[in-house]
Order: sequence, then C-alpha cells, then structure tokens
Amino acid sequence: MEISGQSKLHDLIEEYPFLLEFLINRSPKFKMLKSSVLRNTVGKVAPLAHVAEKGGIPLPQLISEIAAEVKARTGAEIAIAAGEDQASTSPLKDDAARQEALKAIIRDLHDGADPASLKQRFHELIRDVEPTEIARMEQKLIAEGMPESEIKRLCDVHVQVFKDSLERQEAPSVPAGHPLHTYLLENRAAEKIAAEIESITGQLDGAGDSAWLSQLRQKLIPLTDRLADINLHYLRKENQLFPVLEQHEISGPSEVMWAIHDDIRQSMKRVRAELAAGRIPTPAALKELLQSIADMVYKEEQILFPMALEILTEADWRKVRQGEEEIGYAWVQPEAAWGGEEALAAPNSGAEIELDTGRLTPEVLNLMLTHLPLDISFVNENDEVAYYSQGKERIFPRSPGVIGRKVQKCHPPKSLDTVQKILDQFRAGARDSAEFWIQMGGRFLHIRYFAVRDAGGTYKGCLEVSQDVTGIRSLQGEQRLLDWT
Repeated sequence: MEISGQSKLHDLIEEYPFLLEFLINRSPKFKMLKSSVLRNTVGKVAPLAHVAEKGGIPLPQLISEIAAEVKARTGAEIAIAAGEDQASTSPLKDDAARQEALKAIIRDLHDGADPASLKQRFHELIRDVEPTEIARMEQKLIAEGMPESEIKRLCDVHVQVFKDSLERQEAPSVPAGHPLHTYLLENRAAEKIAAEIESITGQLDGAGDSAWLSQLRQKLIPLTDRLADINLHYLRKENQLFPVLEQHEISGPSEVMWAIHDDIRQSMKRVRAELAAGRIPTPAALKELLQSIADMVYKEEQILFPMALEILTEADWRKVRQGEEEIGYAWVQPEAAWGGEEALAAPNSGAEIELDTGRLTPEVLNLMLTHLPLDISFVNENDEVAYYSQGKERIFPRSPGVIGRKVQKCHPPKSLDTVQKILDQFRAGARDSAEFWIQMGGRFLHIRYFAVRDAGGTYKGCLEVSQDVTGIRSLQGEQRLLDWT
C-alpha cells in the first residue's frame, strides 16, 4: 500500500484497524472518529490531507506517524508517495510537533502498547530527545489530565523508550562546590554502599546456618543505616532544587520524582525494621530497594540534572545552594567554595515593630521565634509559604527554598488531598483548626494547624505548629522547686 495526502481514512482503517485507536489517542480533535456513522460516511471520502488539517497536524508528520505505527505493529513497510515523505526522511524539527509526537507515544504506552514498537516509532519520528523535552512532555500530560501517579507507575518504561537517545547526551559538567557537583558525589557514594549490600545479598541466596545468617545481618545493619542517609539527598532536591524549577514552570517531573522518593523511603523503612526485629530481609526486598535507588540515580543524571543545568541561571543556582547546610548532606560535603555562593542577608535589626501588647525589634522577634520549643510555619492567604522558624533542632526539615513556594508543592503527593482539604475548610470558615499526632523515630509528635483571621474574620493564612511532646507525655506528679542539679 502507498500512502499520500489523497489516501482515504476509511481505507486505511479497514486495512489496519488499530489505526482508529491510534488516531483517537493522537489528538482530542479526532475523538469524533469514535462514531461509526461518521467513519462510514465522511470517512469514506475524507483524504488524509483533510484529516491532518482538522487535527491541526502537518500532513507529512501525520503520514510519517501512521507509517511508523503500521511498521511498529505489523513490521510492514508502507510506501510514502513522492513529495510527501519529508517527515519520513528526517526526524521532526518543529518543537510543537515533537511534543505532540512524544505525548502520543507515552499515551500509547500507558494504553498498553508494546514498548519495543514505541521505541521504533520514537526513532522514526524524534530520534534524539533533550531532557527538557521530556520534562515539558510530562508537564503537559499532567496538565491535560493524566494523573501523576500514572506517570510514576510507568516512569521506568518511559526511560527505556528514550534510553538510547538520553545516553548520547553529554554528562553534566559543573565546578566543585556547585549543588549538582555535590549531588553527583553523593550518587557515587550511594553506589558504593549499595555495591557492598548487593554483595551480601548475593550470599543470602545460598544455604547457611543461623550463625552465618546472624553474621550477615550484623554486616547489613550498619550498611543500611548508612544508605538511609540518602534521605538527605532527596530532601535537598525536594526543598531546594524543586522550588527553583517550579519558578520556571517545571513541576511535573518534580512531583513524579518526589512520589518515587517516598516509595524508596518506605522500602528503606521496611528493610531496616526487619533488621531491627532480628530478622534478615528477603533478597527480593533488598534487591528492590537497591534497584529503585539505582534507577533514581539514572533519572537524575540523564534527565533531571541536565535539564536543570540548561534551564536554571547562575542566580537560580545560588538559591539552590543557600540553605543546603540546613538540611545536610549524605556522606559527603561540598568539595570547595563555589564562585556562585553568596551569604544570606542577616535578619533586619532596625526599628521596633508595634505589636498589640508591646514593641520588639525584628532581631529580638526573630530570636524569640527561633527559641520557642516548637516549630512554626506560616502560609499566607495565597497558600504561599511566608515564614518558618529555624530553631536549633527542627522536627521537619525546612530551608530557604520553600519561601514563596505554594504549600501544595511542599508536601509529598500522597498527602496533598489532606493539605488541600484543610486549607479549603479554613478559607471557607468551616473549620478553625486541625491536629494530628504521630510517632516517628521514637518520638511522639503533635502537629496542629490554625486558621489565622483578622478582626473582621478575613482569612489571612494558616499557622502550622509542630512539637515533640515525648517528654511532656511522660510527666507525672508535680515539680514545684527548681531542679538544676
């Protein structure tokens, strides 16, 4: 069969029925094709040139995509009429066309199409892809209604489709002390610890007596404890790097990665709980944890970091760098002072602020807030983080990157519904407070949220107060005398 702008849509679908689903998924404008009446009337006489025009797709691109789909599904080569093969002889160049082609490939992947055939279509239409294109594609799919959880579910398969192209990209090159340089150092350290755990995991597959297994468990405990420090690596991404990317309207990939971070944290928690209980995790559980970490390293270095390096300015990287120490580093420290570093401005110690019951300078007010035996965060009426108290030991990590960030972006995706419900109820005046208590790391934590309203009842924001009440809960009797012994 030869295909051209004059080829009839009806004839193509008759010959290759799977093209109907392909076209419907290709563009929202093709959803009308679901009507069998339309296909058997207008479709019998409509040429591809007319179909392409209705769908807002360049004719050469649509012809090339159809030919690639047929080849991927059947292995058959469709001849493209002379003069209409521009898109088949070279990959798509137009940014909008490439984005549409990428989205179509991922939609088909999520609909169950064979990854190998989609990889072939990708090679035919795109061939080389930039990390920023993948980020924009995921962003648009989320904006068009594809759940973030669905993108996360097949994230690894996405990478496999684009893998050959991604690995042709140059690795990020940054000076020592730059935030990306430190992330890369941490990845190498994580790989070293993971290799040690993997060597022990291999020994678990064989038979051994209880004494032998006990020895392996004793080796695994400190190694998994060290590997758990990767949480600091993820926290810096979530609180320092992701907020700056969001300022460039890149949030989809960050949301997907954060959800995967949480999966890794849960896997880590299960493995360490088994060891703490005197048992040895199954080899499958250990391998799953190590593979998840390795996959995240790959996604960072092949997609996230190159994309960030392309998009962020020197001033953006200064924002990323400032406050990293407040979260901490996993296994390493920045190797050198980076030329883009700038000190954070010291708190204003100027004129006194008139309060309802007194006056305080900004310096003293800041000191008071940071000396409270609890953590405070304030989200303004626009749901933006406006303040957090930076005490000596915060319960939950915060860093300057969250200031001005939408609070919805400061929480893992799995808790977003709860956060939004609290804010909506506060804003509507239906509720004034919400509270939770959890146990974490041997501590009992009390977390409260309060609606903040002015004298007229206008909603001004939400105050979060977190407190470690472990010691308070253990108090008994009375203490009326000073005890400084």
